[in-house]
Amino acid sequence: MTPTATRGFHKALLIYSGCCLYFNSRGGIVRTTGSGMGCPDWPKCFGYWIPPTSIDQLPDNYKESFAELRDQKNKKFARYLSAIGFEETAAAILADKTILIEADFNTTKTWIEYLNRLLGVIIGFFIVALFVRSTQLRKAHPNFFWLSLATLITVIIQGWFGSIVVSTNLTSWTITIHMLMAFVLVALLVLLFVKSGERREINTTIAVKSLLVISTILLIVQVLLGTEVRAAIDRVSGQLLPREIWISEVWTQFVIHRSFSWLVTIVNLGFAALLIKTTGRNPLTLGLILLILLTLLTGAGMAYFAVPAFLQPIHLLVATVTFGIQFLLFLRLNIKPLNRLKS
Repeated sequence: MTPTATRGFHKALLIYSGCCLYFNSRGGIVRTTGSGMGCPDWPKCFGYWIPPTSIDQLPDNYKESFAELRDQKNKKFARYLSAIGFEETAAAILADKTILIEADFNTTKTWIEYLNRLLGVIIGFFIVALFVRSTQLRKAHPNFFWLSLATLITVIIQGWFGSIVVSTNLTSWTITIHMLMAFVLVALLVLLFVKSGERREINTTIAVKSLLVISTILLIVQVLLGTEVRAAIDRVSGQLLPREIWISEVWTQFVIHRSFSWLVTIVNLGFAALLIKTTGRNPLTLGLILLILLTLLTGAGMAYFAVPAFLQPIHLLVATVTFGIQFLLFLRLNIKPLNRLKS
C-alpha cells in the first residue's frame, strides 16, 4: 500500500471509529430519555420514513396495529430461536405479553429515536464505502478486504438485531447482545486501523499482556453488569418514581456493579503501572489511566447525584473508548523476554 493510500485509509477509519463510538453514546441518550420505543416499528417510524410530528397523523387504533405487527415479528424471531435450540427463550418471548404494550405517542421521544436511527444509517454508508475501498486492495492486501467484509456483515447484523430490540420492547437480554455487538464492531475497526498503518510495537512481557487480557475481560463483565443496572433503572423509572430513590430501588444490582468497578479499576491501573515500569510511558497507557478514572468518576456521579441523564451516555461512551484503547494496546504489545527488555 502506498503512503498516500495508507494515510487515506487511516483518516477514513478514524472517521468510522469515531462515528461508531458516538453512535454508541447516542444509544445511551435514547435509553436515558426513555425514547427506545419512540418508534414502535423498524425500519420505518410509525409507518413513515419521516416520522409524524403530531398524534393527529396517526390512526385511532395505532397502538393495536403496531402491537400486532411486533407480535408477528416476535413470533418469527421465536421460530428462529427454537430452530437453533433456544426453546425456553422463544417461549418466554411469546408468553410475555408486556412486550406488546405500546407507549403513548411522544413527539420528542419519536424524533430522538429517529435521529439515532438516521445516524446509524449514515454509519452504515460509511462502512459500505470502507468495504468498496477495500475491494480495490483485495489482491495486494487481502486482510483489509476480509476485515472490511466482516465489519460490513457485523453492521448489517447489528442493524437487524436493533429491529429485534424494538420488536421485543427493549428486553434486557437483547439490549445486552446489542451492546456486545457494538464492542465487536469497535474491535474490528481498531484492528483495521492497526493493519492499515505502520507496525508500532511495544515490547513487553507475557505477564503484562496477560494482565491486559484479564483487564479487558473484567471491563466487558463490568459493562454487562452495568446493563443489568440500566435495565433495572428503566423498570423503576417506568413506575414514575422520583430519581432520588432510583438507586435504592435497584440496590442489589447497583452494589454488585459498584463493587466490581473497584476490581476493574485496580487491575487496569496495575496493568498500566506494570507496563510503564517495563516499557516506559506512552500516550495509550496514560490515556487508559485517565479513561478508567473518568469511568469511576462518572459512575460515582450517577450514584450520588440521582442518576443525572447527561452522565449516563458519557459513562457508556467512556467505557467503550476504554475497550478500544485496551484492544489497541493488545494488538501493539509484542512479547519479549524480560532480559531483552532491560537491555
